[in-house]
Amino acid sequence: MLANAIQAAQNMASLERLGFLAFGVLIGLVLGVIPGLGGLVGLSLLLPFTFNMDPYTALAFMMGLQAVVVTSDTIPAVLFGVPGTVGSAATILDGYPMARKGEAGRAFGAAFSASVIGGLFGAFLLAISVPVLRPIVLAIGSPELLAICVFGLSLVAVLSGGSPLKGLAGACIGLMVATAGDDPQTGTLRWTFDSLYLWDGLPVVPLALGLFAIPELADMAITKQSIAVDGKTQDARFGQMRGIRDTLRNWFLVIRCSSIGSSLGAVPGIGASVIDWIAYGHAARSEKGAAENFGKGDVRGVIASESSNNAKEGGALVPTIAFGVPGSASMALILGAFLIHGLVPGPDMLTKNLDVTYTLVWSVAIANIIGAGICFTFANQLAKVALVRIGILAPVVLAITYVGAFQGSRQWGDIYALLLFGLLGWVMKRLRWPRPPLILGFVLGALIERYMFISIERYGAEWLWIWRDMGNGDVIFTPYVPIIFAVTLYGVLMPIVRGYRARAKVTRGGRRFGLQREALNPDLAFAVLLFVLFATAFGIASGWEFGARLIPFVVSIAAMIFLVWLILSALFIAPGEPVPVEQEGIPGRGEGGTAPVQSDVHFDISADYGDLPPAEITRRVIRYFAWLLFFFGSASLVGLLPAMMLFLVGYIRFEGRERWLTTFVISVPIWVISYLLFHKLLIIPWPQTVLGDIYPVLRTIPALNMF
Repeated sequence: MLANAIQAAQNMASLERLGFLAFGVLIGLVLGVIPGLGGLVGLSLLLPFTFNMDPYTALAFMMGLQAVVVTSDTIPAVLFGVPGTVGSAATILDGYPMARKGEAGRAFGAAFSASVIGGLFGAFLLAISVPVLRPIVLAIGSPELLAICVFGLSLVAVLSGGSPLKGLAGACIGLMVATAGDDPQTGTLRWTFDSLYLWDGLPVVPLALGLFAIPELADMAITKQSIAVDGKTQDARFGQMRGIRDTLRNWFLVIRCSSIGSSLGAVPGIGASVIDWIAYGHAARSEKGAAENFGKGDVRGVIASESSNNAKEGGALVPTIAFGVPGSASMALILGAFLIHGLVPGPDMLTKNLDVTYTLVWSVAIANIIGAGICFTFANQLAKVALVRIGILAPVVLAITYVGAFQGSRQWGDIYALLLFGLLGWVMKRLRWPRPPLILGFVLGALIERYMFISIERYGAEWLWIWRDMGNGDVIFTPYVPIIFAVTLYGVLMPIVRGYRARAKVTRGGRRFGLQREALNPDLAFAVLLFVLFATAFGIASGWEFGARLIPFVVSIAAMIFLVWLILSALFIAPGEPVPVEQEGIPGRGEGGTAPVQSDVHFDISADYGDLPPAEITRRVIRYFAWLLFFFGSASLVGLLPAMMLFLVGYIRFEGRERWLTTFVISVPIWVISYLLFHKLLIIPWPQTVLGDIYPVLRTIPALNMF
């Protein structure tokens, strides 16, 4: 093995291969920054160019891109609260509040250093563990995978701060939304509302951007503040060094989360959208003082998320190389590159082609070092974005968000979904309903449904038992499922129990039970509305076949239990001690604001907006969402790219009140770059518009076929 590793290092020492590796790293960094794009888009773009390369160069080129996409996606997550890819969603929880406090440089330093350590750890694990992990991966069945996914869902208790019941209900919303589309078991159409767009289910990109990007940009636009609320930011060079020291100081957390990322990355089907949440939840449960500080700008939350999502790349290569089973969608394209160059995954990759395997190891390691070095170099400039006036920043980010959301399925439905979940996310933020559990439930929904159906169909009720009948006369001892479920149940119930204990302390000696008239507010109305929706879903699903109604039934029943519990608690149990708003699991704006322990915070449009009068806040809210509708309406008339130009010019000039020269100096370069990237390089198939229907000749001109 050592001889093959040395041979692979010599192969990678070629200037040509290092050049292509570095070029792949640059492309990956760019794609990670743009919301909606990611490794899958980049690898699809690069694959045709690898046909005439030798296997070492081709794999180095592609792995250079794939290894660093989850490094640069930290940038929009920290600066704007917008996930560059789904793998950076957990980074938002602490990275964005750090930027709000002027600590963007520190967040970058911690994120990039944790990323490179996690990436190197994943490469090291890949180097030593392919033969060792082979029997372990083969021993994992659908019941174990289901238990792991349900354990991932238990993290909503951590991500919900002082409102675990709201978090559990939010996770049920995500699970139910994930069931929309053509049921893979029975072919039943669920929650499609006669729309072809929903037949394949809702894409994660517009949902994630809607829940996180639209509400955060709304708050900045309404307050007219830059990202750094005090208008100051620490020196980014100093901040980076401080972030690096934070990473080194928390080295054991880095190792633990890197191990989680590498291990779960090696399990086919888990995916990047889940791993960072599991690592974040582990840190939130195990680190000292995490309950008080996580979600408010704790650098350890950034370290946990970033070290795990980079380490997963090495782990995802294990099943790809050893069994020919891609550990993720991106690995499926890497597998395609193997086959193009005559490499057959399996035992040969561990014997006669072991030098190729170690070429992948070196590619992952070198790419992480180069990518982190580039990010460190430009972090000083990136941190200054936190000081840009919101009248300029908001339209630029919104324009990119619209086009990024369109990458979900490249249909108008992506934009509808962006606006719908953007409004839902904004309402949830005003009501203090945590949003991370919803996105976590959504990304886990399809996996839970698949593994639950297979487990029940294959093993019946025995899938839960320690002794499982394998159907061929063999009975094996598998304690993993009940153990994981026991840990999950403990993780869900303990935050709820602690919340009621907190209430008991502050109400001791006073009236604890009785109708709480102050609970009759929009927050309670939202909970009642959700209960009605889940009850309706339960009734509709009762007419479906077993495979189609299994998850909707389970989710509806669980959601109704949580919501009844929440409603009765709000109505008849006295509220607990007020705690800081930022403990609600969502970064808040109001310094010194308070929110009760459980569920008694009602909708207040003026919350977090300082001294602005409610009438002025209402006008700004209406104007903000009117601009969003203007973008959508103009896009349906003239196309997304032309509408981007109209939106940029209109918002910067009339809402941001910038001079015409400033407006065009900012708008024109951004539009030209978008045109070259999306229209010329990626060749996006733009949807039909009214202008294109009136003048069909425009669609025959390559430079103008965006209508």
